[in-house]
Amino acid sequence: MNRALLYCAGGGIGDSLVATVVAQALRKKYESVDALTLPGHRSTLELVPEIDRVFVDEGEPLDRHVATLRERRYAACVVTWATARAAHAVQSAGIPIRVGQARRLYSHSFTHRVVVRSERGDVASHWAEILLDYPRAIGCDAPGARPHLHPRGEDEAAAEGLRSKFALDCDAYFVLHSTNAVATQRGLWPTGGWARTARALRERFSLPVLLSGAETDREIVAQIQAESGDTAVRSIAGQSSIGALGALARDARAFIGITTGSMHVAAAVGARTVGIFPFQSDFPERWAPLCEHRAIVRSSFPCHRGDRKESCVDYACIAGVETPRILAAVEGLLAPAHP
Repeated sequence: MNRALLYCAGGGIGDSLVATVVAQALRKKYESVDALTLPGHRSTLELVPEIDRVFVDEGEPLDRHVATLRERRYAACVVTWATARAAHAVQSAGIPIRVGQARRLYSHSFTHRVVVRSERGDVASHWAEILLDYPRAIGCDAPGARPHLHPRGEDEAAAEGLRSKFALDCDAYFVLHSTNAVATQRGLWPTGGWARTARALRERFSLPVLLSGAETDREIVAQIQAESGDTAVRSIAGQSSIGALGALARDARAFIGITTGSMHVAAAVGARTVGIFPFQSDFPERWAPLCEHRAIVRSSFPCHRGDRKESCVDYACIAGVETPRILAAVEGLLAPAHP
């Protein structure tokens, strides 16, 4: 079989999901496209229709890793998150066409080397468009591609179970996602602004609000729920798979969330998506949700000089999350379209 490999073992779930536009491009030339990713990303990529099989890099000894790749007899591969391990693996597996990043010590392992646009100062192109430069190097393209995610039957059932639990109808609730990877890691995540936003959504639209989050976010989300002071603000943190979250977001009035993997999941199922970019170091142009109906809220908060989300001392922009601007974005997104 004329088979290709998308090797996207790095970053967060959002990185791997956005990278699936490469699979769409590879399908222009190859009959089948597999993905190799991190263990925590497997369940997400298994819901992507352009990917036939998903393999995981568990960090096993490289010879066993290489044997798995060699067995599949790939005609080509694209490595979007290049590391010395990934470069050596695809070369040792004998994959004849190997596309990867240029300007690295291990770039000689690739037959086609691509200079990432951001290294040339590009801060305006979306990351999906930047990643498409990789398959373009071997004559594959998918202009305007967006990630797709299709929840399975069990995901739909789980989403319906949560709606029944809270007596919700389709399109009669919001999903609000207020955390990202650093929220629980550093123990500094303010909750008052998100509680205020959840309460304001309830007051403005008279619809329940589901607070989503990972299992590790349960405590933060429970605090947001309590501080909202509204019984129609409910936590579903840790209660849904990626597929079930996608189904809930797709059928909600809108998904409102901080820039993270969940925002990209919502966009990939076609949900009306409001992406919130609270840090001055965020790049909305690069990481905006890729869907037809979207709105962006970029913070105007004056971060401390040199602040990054991984090292901020107080997350003041989170404490002062701009509720009026979020409400305005939601209202604009829900406004009837004019001919």
